[in-house]
Amino acid sequence: MERKKVKKIVLAYSGGLDTSAIIPWLKENYDAQVIAFVADVGQGTSELEGIEKKALNSGASECFIADLKEDMVKNYIYPTLKTGAIYEGNYLLGTSMARPIIAKAQVELAKNIGADALAHGCTGKGNDQVRFESCYAALAPNMQVIAPWREWHLSSRESLLSFLSERKIPCSASLKKIYSRDANVWHVSHEGGELEDPWNEPSNDVWMWTNSLENAPDKSELVHLSLSKGEIIAINNQSFSPYEALIFLNKIAAKHGIGRVDIVENRLVGMKSRGCYETPGGTLMVKALQALDELVLDKKSRKWKETIATEFAQLIYDGCWFTPMTASLLAAANVLSEKVTGEVVLKLYKGNVIAIQKKSPFSLYNEDFATFGEDEVYNQSHAEGFIRLFSLPSRISALNENND
Repeated sequence: MERKKVKKIVLAYSGGLDTSAIIPWLKENYDAQVIAFVADVGQGTSELEGIEKKALNSGASECFIADLKEDMVKNYIYPTLKTGAIYEGNYLLGTSMARPIIAKAQVELAKNIGADALAHGCTGKGNDQVRFESCYAALAPNMQVIAPWREWHLSSRESLLSFLSERKIPCSASLKKIYSRDANVWHVSHEGGELEDPWNEPSNDVWMWTNSLENAPDKSELVHLSLSKGEIIAINNQSFSPYEALIFLNKIAAKHGIGRVDIVENRLVGMKSRGCYETPGGTLMVKALQALDELVLDKKSRKWKETIATEFAQLIYDGCWFTPMTASLLAAANVLSEKVTGEVVLKLYKGNVIAIQKKSPFSLYNEDFATFGEDEVYNQSHAEGFIRLFSLPSRISALNENND
């Protein structure tokens, strides 16, 4: 394969085995300077500890670390929440939402330092290669993209470790890697190992954040959320930034075993995959927004939001964040969220979340109209004319059949 000459490559670097091997491979095969780019999206201090030294030891000329946590929650997670997007009814899009902000920051760095190529460590089997490269195409269409997993002949964990060993590059990874994981402030995902067989129940070793139902508290807990225009602004009457709110809710929900999902999903590349996801705080946020939607959105608006949710979930899963369609749906979601303001009390108990109290100054629920008791605002006799008009097509169809 003939490779285009490049001088400076910015690699989306995680510090794992794959990207540790990619740095020396890029230097050898492209004879270029490699700059490691690390995105801090809330994957945890253990994942980031010593990562700059690791990148430099692998052969990177520089390592840049960008703190994207607040930006991710405010400008990617909260807007997605307003759309109601949930992929295939269960997946809260944790990995999908992280890719555009990482790719955007990577492109910005590449432009700032005069790089002429972008690289990532995504495999040719997954969704992430499409997500990263779709963002690159939208933000840096003239920049070369290098995907080593589609070029090299290193096909196993053993071969990657051998590659690094031959070059005397230190690596803490071992031959034993049970699960493939991806974590950020919103969620942690688990794939591989025992999970590759859908008949296997996930063992306790799979889950990292959340308690099992057996270990969750035997006493329920109430959480009071205050929302303004579709965003969490306070919890238990204490103000929080978007990032702080998510961190706080993650701890509470994880304690009660909330947010575990075990699904077989349809990947963009055509195959099905089994994944286990933990999204504790996000699950509470979704429930609170759904509770207020029930109060403030009329029937047609709720139906339209369901359409937005389905379309947006597919767009973000497929890596289409920086597209006109995404911007259009986000604008529609913002309009629908204008009156999603109010208070919700959630009851948490052993994996369950129930909205037991909800109110909004924009509520369309009116007890005077809805009551089963005596009222002075609704004339029940009016329903007769409505029903005759509503059922008129059925009546005409039946009359036609009788005339035949």
